[in-house]
Amino acid sequence: MVEVFKTNVEETSEANKLVALLLQHFPGSKINFDLHDCDKILRVEGKDFMTEKLVMLVHENGFTCKVLE
Repeated sequence: MVEVFKTNVEETSEANKLVALLLQHFPGSKINFDLHDCDKILRVEGKDFMTEKLVMLVHENGFTCKVLE
């Protein structure tokens, strides 16, 4: 399963912290940001992640995150 999200993450350091956090919750997933994209893309690929939980974790850390349609 691959899911792509629009975020408001601006800094590489913030992205790195979120990736580390998300990997703790969804081990074995591939998670990365494209901060050069206008939508500050978060891409997650894996079998065992829940979209709602991922969005909630990002929100709890002060960022917006929604599924990119």
